[in-house]
Amino acid sequence: MAEPRIVLAPTATKLPAEARGGVLVTGSHGGVYPGRLAVLAGVRAAIFHDAGIGREQAGIGSLALLGGRGIAAAAVSHMSARVGDTGDMMARGVISRANGPALAAGVARGMPCAQAASLLRAAPWREASPPPGDEARHVEHPGARPLVLIDSAAMVDPAADRGAVIVTGSHGGLVGGDPAMALRAEGFAAAFNDAGIGIEQAGIGRLAALDQRGIAALTVAAASARIGQARSTLDNGVISAANATAVALGARAGQPARDVLLAWTRLA
Repeated sequence: MAEPRIVLAPTATKLPAEARGGVLVTGSHGGVYPGRLAVLAGVRAAIFHDAGIGREQAGIGSLALLGGRGIAAAAVSHMSARVGDTGDMMARGVISRANGPALAAGVARGMPCAQAASLLRAAPWREASPPPGDEARHVEHPGARPLVLIDSAAMVDPAADRGAVIVTGSHGGLVGGDPAMALRAEGFAAAFNDAGIGIEQAGIGRLAALDQRGIAALTVAAASARIGQARSTLDNGVISAANATAVALGARAGQPARDVLLAWTRLA
């Protein structure tokens, strides 16, 4: 029988068929929804990015979700590898958290990601049903511009969201290091979770890329809002960083994100 493969995926929203029965290493945060996608894909085990862990430990919520189904899962420290970058996770990543099945397979805190992924090839393969639920998309009209709340930036609609203020639950890093992936629509503005900012400020990498497109962009501190939940970004988020376009429109670190984002919807 062939040894289970290690499958690299910059985002859990686009998992290849090869993930089934394999060890998934994904650049996505370890929140509940990426965990749900991993279960749906039938992975043997998974390693996520801990995204700074953050408010209510939302950045590693998938570890308990998978662990409850007997599936090994771990997370890489945001201070060891760039969020959204599986190559960097495998090269430099260090495990920060692991669930019970992963610990039983020999994974430990402080272990290199590549070593942990290799060990997880021996983890039992447990196919299970994920919990009900899905990422949400909700559009409000508090001003002249629509306010689009999407739990994942993968849900951006290039046509419908043009000119909108887009509030996401996604991390603010570049997926696969690709500036073209910063935002799939020419929105007026966008908000993300900073995933703890992390090594080389990777958690705010989208901001500069969007500045080049004239799109105001900000991140909220992972400690202030639950990653993966756009509503928490809006209601709880405290601005941690903003690009030059956003600063010119009044955004400043330390402000409640809600005040700034709602003000932007009123701009013609």
